[in-house]
Amino acid sequence: MIHRFFFKTTLYSFILFYLVFFTACKNNTAKIEDPNFSNELINETSPYLLQHAHNPVNWKPWSDNVFEEAVKDDKLVIISIGYSSCHWCHVMEEETFEDEKVAEIMNQDFISIKVDREERPDVDQVYMTAVQLMSGNGGWPLNVIVLPNGKPLYGGTYHTNAQWVQVLIKINKLYKEDPKKANEYADMVSKGIQDVNIIEVTEESSGMTIEAINEGVSQWKPQWDLKWGGNTGREKFMLPGNLDFILDYASLSNDEVARSHVKTTLDQMAKGGIYDHIGGGFYRYSTDSRWNIPHFEKMLYDNAQLISLYSKAYMNFKDPVYEQIALECIAFLQKEMKNTEGGYYAAIDADSEGEEGKYYVWTNEELQHLIGTEFNLFSAYYNTSKSKKMEGGKIVLRKSDDDAHFSKENKITLEKLRELKENWKSSLLMARAERVSPRIDDKIIVSWNALLINGYVDAFKAFGNPELLNEAQSIFNAIKETAYIDNQLVHSYKKGSKRSEGFLEDYAFLANASLNLYSASMNDEYLGFAQQLTKTAEEHFKDDSGFYKFNSGNSLIAKIIKNDDGVMPSPNAVMAHNLLSLGHIEYNKDYMARTTTMLSAMQPLLKESIASYTHWAALSLKKVYPYYEIAVVGKDAENLRKELAQKHLPNTLIVGSTKESGLPLFEGRYVADGTYIYVCKDNTCKLPVDNVDSAIRQLHNF
Repeated sequence: MIHRFFFKTTLYSFILFYLVFFTACKNNTAKIEDPNFSNELINETSPYLLQHAHNPVNWKPWSDNVFEEAVKDDKLVIISIGYSSCHWCHVMEEETFEDEKVAEIMNQDFISIKVDREERPDVDQVYMTAVQLMSGNGGWPLNVIVLPNGKPLYGGTYHTNAQWVQVLIKINKLYKEDPKKANEYADMVSKGIQDVNIIEVTEESSGMTIEAINEGVSQWKPQWDLKWGGNTGREKFMLPGNLDFILDYASLSNDEVARSHVKTTLDQMAKGGIYDHIGGGFYRYSTDSRWNIPHFEKMLYDNAQLISLYSKAYMNFKDPVYEQIALECIAFLQKEMKNTEGGYYAAIDADSEGEEGKYYVWTNEELQHLIGTEFNLFSAYYNTSKSKKMEGGKIVLRKSDDDAHFSKENKITLEKLRELKENWKSSLLMARAERVSPRIDDKIIVSWNALLINGYVDAFKAFGNPELLNEAQSIFNAIKETAYIDNQLVHSYKKGSKRSEGFLEDYAFLANASLNLYSASMNDEYLGFAQQLTKTAEEHFKDDSGFYKFNSGNSLIAKIIKNDDGVMPSPNAVMAHNLLSLGHIEYNKDYMARTTTMLSAMQPLLKESIASYTHWAALSLKKVYPYYEIAVVGKDAENLRKELAQKHLPNTLIVGSTKESGLPLFEGRYVADGTYIYVCKDNTCKLPVDNVDSAIRQLHNF
């Protein structure tokens, strides 16, 4: 939760914000086309940092030495944070950071740091929190001016050239003329960052009830867009974690409104312009409320989670479109974002040739030329005549209807429609291949690849293709071989990169993926690795509060305990899920108790805004509804486990073994001449059965 109480004690921040944003002129200095400059970023490997390596600004990479220099020279520090596929980061660079006059001010009066948020999410978390406290919102590029000790004095996002110059002049003047006031304000902001990260431990199981979850969902429902899916608003983010929770909640509570909302959202996303109907994969978000016009960057973490979501939804709804979407996303990632060593790249830029979406959009004339005699049918299928268009009449393809209804309305068979679609895609892909493609951010980020491992495993569980499990194992092996050194993870890497230590999300997400691999493959090595990662996280990230810090060091101005979900899951919530799973697998009462303690402390926030904490809400479902352990033991365990996994069974842990095992769930249950399923709850098991239908009946009648 964002606390703003301390800002009511001073008018300074409001006055500054007003002067900068409401009196700034709109004239921008022309972009320098061929800058003959180099700065310290030239030695970095991050694509984002390298994009700024030839700015006239004397950018430096993040390091403690920069702040020592700032103290020595008594200069304020500019911290500018972004990422390679960020459109407005590119705009601000071209308009402002390539301007020699702006650079002169920055170089004379400030020390300037560029940060790739994907390499240093801890730095981004601290200063994003600061900007949210100061202005009530945030985004990228994130531009913060801090004291030599790192405490924030000013923060904002995108600025025009003129706005940025005014900010620099006013903030530097304030610091030079009234350093006491500047320090007092920065201290208040820093205290606010610390306050945000305080979670009070409550009585065990406090407020953890079915009624509390129902109330949280009821308060959320008015924000649901029941016609177009997602949450109401001018823009639409996909937020897979939200939909994953709602799907489980709907199944456990028999809430048909919730279930219908998930299906509507998935259907509209699959039809919308937010999905690349030609090349596969989802763009980052929709700039309108109907999923028509996307922001065109493609992120690994989005597509990884959406593969999991559509696979899980397929098990629930049995809609073949969901299988198609999941597999097309996989094909896109393998073609466009996989490196030769087995990991997957971070992102693909929104821009090409300086224009957002240019690689992906079409003119009507182009489409008529490429499609030829079938253009009218193509236009009807992809809604090109009625769809909202971009500037200049550029067309983003979106489907107007589902295939079954479209084929009936247009009197063609589904088989013929599929043939036409393949031909259309082939023609457009060939034309697209002639264009200048967007840049790829070729960092391999461990936490994001862990999400993709889960995507492949969940697709394997839903569709049964062993190649999907093989690819999940391949990614796991690539990450373990390259990013796991001396029992420690690094966060990201690429050829020649400086390897930085891993963060909580790397350990939590990869342990979670390892547990998922263990469930799908029955290979004990994955369980052992998850146990090891969890122990390392306990040693390096555990906080006195009972939660886990985002990073292991203490060099930043405040610790970050990331509990809310954004486009990615809360790493603390994922840790709690891991502890619960390990607790049931090992019968580890300490792990289960700690999960309960963490979840209890989160109940007030769940009650206030369940939509921001859906991974905690999903954990609550496992506490307030019955939670089952299903152990499949025997020589044919793989087939029975696979059959079970293809059912949508919320609140179940499915594990299997084809041999004797000392794990509590398997101990004493292996027999040489049969395979049996044990359905258990709270260490109490039903009589073993030898088929899935009987096991499902036991679940329903426990």
